[in-house]
Amino acid sequence: MRRYSAFAVAREAARFHTGWERAWGNPEPKRHYEVIVIGGGGHGLATAYYLAKNHGITNVAVLEKGWLGGGNTGRNTTIIRSNYLQDPSAAIYELARGLYEDLSQQLNFNVMFSPRGVMMLCQTEHEFRAMQRTAHANRLAGIQTEMVSPARVKEICPILNIEGPRYPVLGGLWQPRGGTARHDAVAWGYARAASDLGVDIIQRCEVTAIDRNGPGGRVSGVQTSKGPITCDKLCIVVAGHSGVLAEMAGFRLPIESMPLQALVSEPIKPCMDIVVMANTVHGYMSQSDKGEMVIGGGTDGYNAYTQRGSFQHIEETVRALCETFPIISRLKMLRQWGGIVDMTGDRSPIIGKTPVEGIFINCGWGTGGFKAIPGSGWCTAATVARGEPDAVAGPFGLDRFRAGRMIDESVAAAVAH
Repeated sequence: MRRYSAFAVAREAARFHTGWERAWGNPEPKRHYEVIVIGGGGHGLATAYYLAKNHGITNVAVLEKGWLGGGNTGRNTTIIRSNYLQDPSAAIYELARGLYEDLSQQLNFNVMFSPRGVMMLCQTEHEFRAMQRTAHANRLAGIQTEMVSPARVKEICPILNIEGPRYPVLGGLWQPRGGTARHDAVAWGYARAASDLGVDIIQRCEVTAIDRNGPGGRVSGVQTSKGPITCDKLCIVVAGHSGVLAEMAGFRLPIESMPLQALVSEPIKPCMDIVVMANTVHGYMSQSDKGEMVIGGGTDGYNAYTQRGSFQHIEETVRALCETFPIISRLKMLRQWGGIVDMTGDRSPIIGKTPVEGIFINCGWGTGGFKAIPGSGWCTAATVARGEPDAVAGPFGLDRFRAGRMIDESVAAAVAH
């Protein structure tokens, strides 16, 4: 596949842009693959790419029932950060953040990574102490974060109201190398690069059953809307539908699926060049390149597979952010969307083997999946290729719930975004 470049644009301009190739292939599925990855979102595509690039396994199929990036990858607020408290969390999110920094160069596709910085506000004494603890843990882990004063918070983000009537800003945890990326571009970049290495990316191919060699036996393949496909190994990477696929394979997962919604305002002139997370009032906001204010909050308080979410939650989030950012109070909502997130009890992901031999799983990212895509794919690919998790993925195995080795980010991180 030819590289994208300024020279390529100039060359195609002379030919009225008639010579561009498809970004990725559109093959019919083969009868057998060494590895099948179910799920064509960021995590699944990254897994397939790193299987080919890092481990030389190219006889891989990515099966997606809809279109690439049509699930949570295209339905989030694109925040990238690694300022987590627990060591395993900090390790995998920092791996991902570091990979994001030169991902455009690695994939030869502009993912629009913007290291604009992430500010997590402290609006209660308890939250202030918790963030101080996280800052110390980050320093020990080699992650660049710092606690800043209210005055410094105001200097970094002038539109903030640091003297809010309910929750004044007492400080902030600042990660200057956090930021955002373009969610669609991340999926497209991984798809193009994986396809170029020989991976088959098959859209509109729903998995309807998982085949095993007899009751309790090893995985042998899948039944799909495009016919049966056999495989040596199977990797399930389907976010909120993980429990459904696990049930097909004959085991259960300690997760629950919930709607998570977000919205954008009408576009306005540039007024905010960082990401701000206000966890006490549970809202977060950044400004897109088009000028829209990108706004999100927490999950809805019920289990569901809807991709809408409730009006009540939008109202709650917007009300809180209007108090924190008074200048947005007269903006109109331009559009709203929702995703289906899979939540574990400790709000940390599951990466590793399953009770069925030959089946691996990557799930449970909850509301923090987008930021982890490169690190998640890197570690999942290593786990599938070697049959055992690497050092970074090791703590996130499914067996931790039986052993009680929780990686508690539900409270430690204040919010799992």
